[in-house]
Amino acid sequence: MDIRVIAPVTSQECEARAFEQYSAGARRDTRISTVLLERGPASIESAYEEMLAAPGVLAQILEAEREGMDAVISNCMADPGVAAGREIASIPVIGPAEASMHLAAMLGERFSVVTVLERLIPALRRCAHASGLSQQLASVRAVNIPVLELTDRTRAATALVHEAIRAVQDDGAHVIVLGCTGMAGLAGAVQQGLAQAGINDVPVVDPAMAALKIAEALVDMGLSHSKPSWTDVGATGSGV
Repeated sequence: MDIRVIAPVTSQECEARAFEQYSAGARRDTRISTVLLERGPASIESAYEEMLAAPGVLAQILEAEREGMDAVISNCMADPGVAAGREIASIPVIGPAEASMHLAAMLGERFSVVTVLERLIPALRRCAHASGLSQQLASVRAVNIPVLELTDRTRAATALVHEAIRAVQDDGAHVIVLGCTGMAGLAGAVQQGLAQAGINDVPVVDPAMAALKIAEALVDMGLSHSKPSWTDVGATGSGV
């Protein structure tokens, strides 16, 4: 199968990292291709930047469908363009936030999200509410490391472990969700850090891998989003 990963930013480094991460997690029969935006934000850390990214994401969703892709992933925990993308496309359009939160809700009674900056906490709470998961959301915590500084993997992993431990001990989380796709690949380090703190059997969900595996499963089962749930406007009037 062919899965297109849209890096909803203008950074070539982010696109390269996305290709590496998704390719490493994909099945042998899954071909990963990535694109970034010609115009948009350097990173998404606010609702404003999410809106800046949306037009470019929608254009890339349409292009992916025209090219015969089997599914599309909008690679950001803001899930930019996902809802609108389901209106204009018929192939599965997956957002990492929605995918990882629903997976976490399957794995445990209560989950916590550990994101990058404190100002994103309300947005992730709203995402959980929109997904019908407010009652299972134990907390949203932040490591206070900007997205573009997550390249320092040691610093990011240390901060994530610290907040994940607090989420379990103070907030009653049974599952931890990494709250940024820039944290992809760090779930193992967080899992190990929890174990070293005596916290075992608390799963850590990588949002990028959750989105990828759900995309693969939907393609395998021949399923996509229900059009009665999403206004079917096709490409007409999309403006992209």
